[in-house]
Amino acid sequence: MFTGLIEEIGTILEAIKKEDGIIFVIGASDVLEGAKIGDSIAVHGACLTVTELGNNSFSTFASKVTCEATTLGRFAKNRRVHLERALRLDARLGGHLVQGHVDGKGAVTLIRRSAGGMELEIAISDELIKYVVPRGSVAVDGVSLTVVSLTQKGFILYLIPETLIRTTFSSLSTGDEVNIETDILAKYVERMLSNKTESDDRKLLRKLEENGFL
Repeated sequence: MFTGLIEEIGTILEAIKKEDGIIFVIGASDVLEGAKIGDSIAVHGACLTVTELGNNSFSTFASKVTCEATTLGRFAKNRRVHLERALRLDARLGGHLVQGHVDGKGAVTLIRRSAGGMELEIAISDELIKYVVPRGSVAVDGVSLTVVSLTQKGFILYLIPETLIRTTFSSLSTGDEVNIETDILAKYVERMLSNKTESDDRKLLRKLEENGFL
């Protein structure tokens, strides 16, 4: 589990393509503090496992499935990536609960830059848009962000200067793909509601009436 607060921007030193995926060697410093083989690190929003530790670097393997489901399949040497270590249970939750399980890819459709920050419009599939609500949370490339509003094909974000400094978003261009993870709470709510029956609704209405709400 992660928070969506990026700890540092790493650099891909090597991207070794294999038949079943890609081995990434990533240059980093902050996320290596206390790191050991087997730890989880979110790389641009995708939860990956540390397979080897080097001098100011770590190696990780992205399977073919992960490469197809995320943007990682196109990442190459010198690519800058968002990094975050797994959440400690005694740490503050500054962003929102992020699993590191990318739900799908979105596409940047509009960028408006200003002195105060950058407005970003992202298009996503109909399957994902149902989990996104205004003022709700969404993870884009592993970054916890607040949705400003919805559009017909996706949603709009506003990135403050601090966010632009701590991420790679300032280098985005129209048409670029990004990793999207919707709020896990929205998924659970949908799951619970989909399992409701008519009798459940009647029981709820009766309970509300008994307690004077109807």
